[in-house]
Amino acid sequence: MRIGICDTTFARFDMGSAAIDELKKNATDLQIIRETVPGIKDLPVTAKILIEEENCEIVMALGMPGPMEKDKVCANQASTGLINAQLMTNKHILEVFVHEDEEEKPEELKKLAETRAREHAQNLIKMMFHRKAMRKEAGMGIREGKENVGPL
Repeated sequence: MRIGICDTTFARFDMGSAAIDELKKNATDLQIIRETVPGIKDLPVTAKILIEEENCEIVMALGMPGPMEKDKVCANQASTGLINAQLMTNKHILEVFVHEDEEEKPEELKKLAETRAREHAQNLIKMMFHRKAMRKEAGMGIREGKENVGPL
């Protein structure tokens, strides 16, 4: 199975490598195609290219929007673009964003970025190979990179 990974140079942590490491640890027979772009608004077209031209079955789009208001606007635009790319290709693109203002201390931000990338890689594996396992987690308040909040 071909998996696409697209990440950015703007991010302050290499989430693409963490995701790839997690995928390789937990699934065999994967062919991973990685592309790196400058920023998060470049992710939608790259994800679409990975699907349409590289024949990827699913893509992870990893980015780290900055803390300023314009960064939040760019993140929203990128997210909308990723949704549109999914609708155009009928393929999942897992958006894995870590906003710089989610954590105050750099070491906590680094831990969050790595954990979120790895946990979304695990989600990708469940989505593609273990759908029933994903179904069992419905409504459980699971959070990637943070403490789970649990069901109501």
